[in-house]
Amino acid sequence: GALKAPEHLRLLEHYHQHGSRDMAPRCVPIVAGIGALLGGAWAADADVAAAVGDDECDALGDGAREECSFNALQRKSVRVRSVTEENDNCADLNDDSNKDCEKVVRWAADSGKWDPHASEWFMDMPGVAGVDRTQASLDDFQRLYFCAPPGGKQCGKPPCQCSKPPCNVCNINQAHPSSRPGCDKNPDSIHCKPPKQPFDYKGMAWPTLTFNGGQIMHIFAIGDWGGMDGSLNPIEDRPSIVAYSWGKRPGPSVFPRTRWDLAHEVELCTHKEFVACFNSQGEGPECPASCGYVKGIDDQPQQLVAKAFSARAALKDPSFILNVGDNFYWGGIEKTCGTPMDQISFTAHHQFNQVFEQMYNGAGLSGKKWLSVLGNHDWGGRVFNNGWDQQIAYTWASNRWVLPAPYYMVHVDFPSQDFSADIYMLDSNFNDAKTPSEDSEHNICGSEHNPSGATCAAVGGPESVETCPGFFQALWGEQKIWMESKIAKSEATWQIAVTHFPCGEDGAGQAWYKKLKTQYGLDLLVTGHRHDQELWLPSD
Repeated sequence: GALKAPEHLRLLEHYHQHGSRDMAPRCVPIVAGIGALLGGAWAADADVAAAVGDDECDALGDGAREECSFNALQRKSVRVRSVTEENDNCADLNDDSNKDCEKVVRWAADSGKWDPHASEWFMDMPGVAGVDRTQASLDDFQRLYFCAPPGGKQCGKPPCQCSKPPCNVCNINQAHPSSRPGCDKNPDSIHCKPPKQPFDYKGMAWPTLTFNGGQIMHIFAIGDWGGMDGSLNPIEDRPSIVAYSWGKRPGPSVFPRTRWDLAHEVELCTHKEFVACFNSQGEGPECPASCGYVKGIDDQPQQLVAKAFSARAALKDPSFILNVGDNFYWGGIEKTCGTPMDQISFTAHHQFNQVFEQMYNGAGLSGKKWLSVLGNHDWGGRVFNNGWDQQIAYTWASNRWVLPAPYYMVHVDFPSQDFSADIYMLDSNFNDAKTPSEDSEHNICGSEHNPSGATCAAVGGPESVETCPGFFQALWGEQKIWMESKIAKSEATWQIAVTHFPCGEDGAGQAWYKKLKTQYGLDLLVTGHRHDQELWLPSD
C-alpha cells in the first residue's frame, strides 16, 4: 500500500512479460495494493495486466509509459469498433486485427490461467468457449477475448479453430425455446420466429394470453428495476459498468443518483458525494449526512425490491407482469446495435442473466410472462446506438420475456369469469430525445456522448445524431394513430396502456391521454421513470 502506482505497475509488468508462476505469491500484496488504489479490488488485476502492454504506451520512456498505462485503466470514453461479436470472419491470433489482444491472450493461455485470481478473471470461459480455463487452448482464450475480454483488450476477430466450434459464437449455451404452443402449426407466427429487423413486428398483436379459474386474478407491475452488471467484461473498448470501488461483483450494482428533497427543490446529495458514500459504505468523511446513505439498504435496492416482489408473488400468484422499462442501467445492453435478431450476444446474455434471470424467479414468478417496453436507459440513456435491439431479440430466447417490438399489443382473456383486457405497449421515449446540443446527461440524441458517426440505420433505428429527435417524434406520432385505431375497435372489458414516461408526458400537456380516456374509454395507464409509486385518479 505504500508503493506508488508506477512501482506497482513495474512489478506487475515484469510478471506479465516473464510469466513466472512461482513469482505469483510474492506479487499478491503488490497486486492487492493496486487493486485497492484503482478501486476495483481483485477484478482490477486483469485490467492492469491488459493495460501494461498498451501499444499506445510502448514508445514512451519508462516513467511516461507507466503513467500512460495507469491512465489507460481509467478511460471513460467509448471507441466504437466496426467489429461485432458475430463477425463471420476469423483470423489467427497473430493477424493484424488481433494486435490489441495478442500479448495478453498469449500470457493468459500460458501463465495467466494459473494465477491465484485466474478463476475470477476468466470466469466467463465456460459460458463462452464451453471449457474450463485450465483446459482452454490458446484459441479458446482468443475466443474469450473476442467475446468478453477481461481487462478490455478485445480481439478483433475470433479464432478459426477452437475446442467447441463454431468459434465465432460467443454464447455456447445459446438456445431458443424449441416448443412454444402453436409453433408446430404456424412456425412463422410472431412468437415463433424472430423478425429480420427489430421494427418488423411493430403494432402487431402477441398471441392471446388465457387464464382460467374463478379466483381473484392479479397483475403485477414493475419499472426502473434494472441495476448495473458490474461483473460484465465489456467489448468495444467500453468501460466496466461500475460506479464505485466495490461495484465489480456478480449481480446488479447501483448507480448512485443525485438526491433531492420530496418537492425536488433542494439538492441534498450530489452524485459525486453519493459515490463517496458507497465507496466508504457511509462511514467516510466525504459522505455527508444529507445523503442519507443506509448500509444494507442503499447498497442493494434491486435485491430488496426483488425479494419483496417474489414474496408477494408467492402469496398472490400474478397472471403476468407489466414491465414499464429502464431494465438495465446505465445504458441498456452494453454493445452497439446491429446484432442479428436470431442471435443473443454474450454481452446481452450476461446482463440478462445477472440483472434479470437470477433476480426474479420462484413460486408465483417463474415462467410468468413479462410484457415489457423500453425505457430511455434501454435505448442508451445518453446515446441511441446501444443494444436496444438485443432486448427485443431476447423475446425469442426466453420463455417469459415479451418485447417483440417497440410498440405492440396483447389481448388477455379470463374466460372462466367472462372478462378480458386489451393491453397496448407504447414507446414514449421521444420525451428524452432532444435537440443534440441540449441536456447532454438526459438526452438519447445528445451530441456530447453519442460517438462520432453513431447510427442504427441498418436495423431501422436512428440514422444519425441530427435525425435522432425526428426519429423518435415520428415513432410517437405513428403510435398515436395506431393506438386510436386499435382502441376504437376493442371489444375487451378493459383497455390498459403501458409505457415508460409518466402520466402527463404525452407531448400534448396530457391532452392525448385524456382523449384516450374520455373518447375511447382507456381504463388504466401504467408508467414509470420517476422512481416512486404514484396513484393518479381521473380527477387529478
